[in-house]
Amino acid sequence: MSRVRRCRQPGCHAMVELPDHYCKQHYEHEAEYLASRQRWARSHEKQYSHKYNTVTRKRSDGKQQQYNFYRTRQWAHLRQQVLERDHYLCQYCKLQGKLTPAKTVDHIVPIEFDSRLKANADNLAVICGACHRIKTDWEQLTYGIGQGNELKQVTPISDTAAVVALMIKQ
Repeated sequence: MSRVRRCRQPGCHAMVELPDHYCKQHYEHEAEYLASRQRWARSHEKQYSHKYNTVTRKRSDGKQQQYNFYRTRQWAHLRQQVLERDHYLCQYCKLQGKLTPAKTVDHIVPIEFDSRLKANADNLAVICGACHRIKTDWEQLTYGIGQGNELKQVTPISDTAAVVALMIKQ
């Protein structure tokens, strides 16, 4: 059974199948309504993206440089090299005895903590979404990275197996 909603014309109670907004009797208003929604989205998108980019993504010079690094050709080639090296499998799951496909390449020691390791292939590993969330939480506690946190003076852990053991222990 298809999903339905009421016609957007005031006073009309006819049911319309999604994705339409107007019934057959009032369908001439459909194009105008869709155009107004697009205009609204375009006018409000800039406000949202500007706030996100300036407050969250580019909150400091270090974050700005980090953001710019991920848009370089060097990162694209390095990322592809690591994905092929690790056979598109999450290295954190693999150490736990599971084979999980993944397409995200993660820095073992975060860039925020040591930016000198950002282009080092030995500091990169393929990671799945579930492990990435757990690892990010662990990094925030261990290294003090992330918005609103202060970097801690700790010894970086560059061994994936040690990171997995500490992530699980958390």
